[in-house]
Amino acid sequence: MSPSADSSAAAAQVDRPSRPLIKGIYVPTVAFFDSETDELDIKTVSRHAVRLAKAGVSGLAVQGSNGEAVHLALDERSAITRTTRAALDAAGFTSMPLIVGCGAQSIIEAVKLCRDAAANGGDYALVLPPSYYAGLFDSSTVESYFVGVADASPIPIIIYNYPGATPGIDINSDTLVRLSRHANIVGCKFTCGNTGKLGRVAAAVKASGENFQCFAGSSDFLLASMAAGAVGVIGGLANVSPRANVRLFKLAEAGPEKAAEATALQSVLGAGDWVAIQTGVVGVKAALQAYFGYGGFARRPLPRPDDVKVKGIADGMKEMMDVENALPDVA
Repeated sequence: MSPSADSSAAAAQVDRPSRPLIKGIYVPTVAFFDSETDELDIKTVSRHAVRLAKAGVSGLAVQGSNGEAVHLALDERSAITRTTRAALDAAGFTSMPLIVGCGAQSIIEAVKLCRDAAANGGDYALVLPPSYYAGLFDSSTVESYFVGVADASPIPIIIYNYPGATPGIDINSDTLVRLSRHANIVGCKFTCGNTGKLGRVAAAVKASGENFQCFAGSSDFLLASMAAGAVGVIGGLANVSPRANVRLFKLAEAGPEKAAEATALQSVLGAGDWVAIQTGVVGVKAALQAYFGYGGFARRPLPRPDDVKVKGIADGMKEMMDVENALPDVA
């Protein structure tokens, strides 16, 4: 099935959200739990969202990989989305877009998650491709899946290309370019780390004029991805160092006159991101505990780092955090 700008009446009738998907740093926020009961810690979810917004990021994402979507019940997903939107609005960030993870193995479930996301204040849906039955897929399965979800979703779709979370599924540039023509698919998060692919897609959509934006999937290749045509990053490291991430984005936008400073800061963020990449959401939460006093680790059965591991993660991010702490809030 080949998508097009008028692939269905449903897609054509989708109202664009009032919060545009602007360039910049988007943070896939972590979900916080009580360290003893594993129940949601809503107060810290709110506090963290406002902290990130004040740092000058362009938007937030909930229910992503760092948000432990796979560990959340449906009512918990809704609670985090509502809480995040309410916290942003109460702090004066009413125009900040909120992306909601809505990946599922079937079209019908993904669409249900998109509808719930919209009802709870989400502006965009971040959708992983299906992968559980990948051995039964043909060449059109993944493309047809995204068309089916986009046709029925009340909010625009951002494709989440993350081969590490969907073993065997790495969407190629030809498929992404075709999907970019769908009226209700507006971007892709390239957690594959393939800047060549990102560049091909960015060039194609620029030439065609499609409303489709390419985002790096982590901070360690933000500079390279922007050179290839990305409009920013949706990266977990910004949970810990949002101001430094925003600074790097602005340096990259400034062009050649700031190239040396941008390269130096990218090196620092790359080193910090490598610590986070190796330890995943557990490492991000350990860093948040070490530097900001946040309690509660990842939901069991994920490991809970002991004090030695927390110290090691904090030490590995020290240079990055020295930069972070020297920068002021933007908002």
